[in-house]
Amino acid sequence: MRGAPWQQSQAEVSAVPEQTKFTLDDSQIPSAWYNVIPDLSAPPPPPLQPGTLQPLNLDDLSSLFPFELIRQENSPDSYIDIPGPVMDAYRMWRPTPLFRARRLERMLNTPARIYYKYEGAAPSGSHEGNTSVPQAYYHSIEGTQRLTAETGGGQWGSSLAFAAAQYGIDAEIWMARAAYDQKPQRRTLMQTWGATVHPSPSRATQSGLKVLAEEPDCPGSRGLAMSEAVEAASRSAGVRYAPGAVLNHVLLHNTVIGLEAIKQFELTGEEGGPDLIVGCAGGGTSLAGLVVPFLKEKLEGRMNPVIRAVEPAASPSYSRGTYSYDFADLAGLSPLVKMHTLGHNFIPDPVHAGELRYHGTAPLLSHLYELGLMEAVVKAQNEGLAAALLFARAEGILPAPEPAYALASVVEEARRCAERGKEKVILVAVCGHGHFDMAGYERHMAGELEDFDLSQDRIDASLGRLPVV
Repeated sequence: MRGAPWQQSQAEVSAVPEQTKFTLDDSQIPSAWYNVIPDLSAPPPPPLQPGTLQPLNLDDLSSLFPFELIRQENSPDSYIDIPGPVMDAYRMWRPTPLFRARRLERMLNTPARIYYKYEGAAPSGSHEGNTSVPQAYYHSIEGTQRLTAETGGGQWGSSLAFAAAQYGIDAEIWMARAAYDQKPQRRTLMQTWGATVHPSPSRATQSGLKVLAEEPDCPGSRGLAMSEAVEAASRSAGVRYAPGAVLNHVLLHNTVIGLEAIKQFELTGEEGGPDLIVGCAGGGTSLAGLVVPFLKEKLEGRMNPVIRAVEPAASPSYSRGTYSYDFADLAGLSPLVKMHTLGHNFIPDPVHAGELRYHGTAPLLSHLYELGLMEAVVKAQNEGLAAALLFARAEGILPAPEPAYALASVVEEARRCAERGKEKVILVAVCGHGHFDMAGYERHMAGELEDFDLSQDRIDASLGRLPVV
């Protein structure tokens, strides 16, 4: 029986040993996180107090966050040491492998060389443990008894539930209703680690009740779930909030991804590093985690990659939003942060985009975009899931829906290279597995998934409610 056209013959396999996996040992886990802000030509605009519109005093965050996380929000240091107990926990799954996607290259018949950094072997199945562990550690030092959090697709909620269990802290999670219904296994995983899980909007908070009164069938969003988690944290002593995206310290912790990838690229023989780095864009954690360390290489002239954010057509903050001060959450409980936003009242359609169903982007990444250091493109959910299935059939790993959007851009770029006969080195973050997302893949394969048409009227209506700054 003939093999698939991208498969090698036995003679080829025997004659040309090809390395596909580039690994590091435990001693090579980064010992410090990288903070890009001191290396930029200008710092990001500061967060503002909603009432006074004056720069936020970070001490005002002490009711929600431990001192060390507050310090990391605006640190002048380029590197921040990773505490020993966090390093010990990281060794459960780090370092993560860098793969050369040779089978995908052959399937696409492309001269492009595709590499992917795979974060799906973490306990929760995604990259989010890179920040949930240090957050839970710092909270444990200060005696936090319960952590509240939002989750768009379940990855952040699962990661926080895991980390909280490691340090004996209770966890209470608000999960966007669309994902709560689409992925019951995700909430079961959170409950396995002892977390309490609510659908958002819920009846457990005033923020949720208000939305339910206006729209009983609301599918929820990450921004709404964030409002509920922040509200719950503000009601009781010993309860604090753990953000899964947006804030600087969350992005900072994820730089272990890119710091490892730089070391691993030295093993590939690719002089000059990647030509193109691609990541999915929502709250910004996996994208920042991969690209920010490479950005340092770019700023210092050692590499010159194009950095590309790929966002869902259902929530295209870079492409169709505006760069403005806005609330990070729907109810307006957060400080004002300057970011690319569709408006904090915007609730995306219930597409399979999980944690990417958010109205804005991380302020730091928005700032990098404004400085011209990265670009953004938009992909629809069916194109994303089709690329993920192609990737799975070639590489054997079923990605989560979030990196599926990035993979759609990678496949498109690789085919463009084939058409032009042009070599290119591409690096992409596959930030988690899709084992809890089978319902979405099933509907896609059955042709039942709709690519929603986001009207400009909806965007304009939401942007019209931006706070005046």
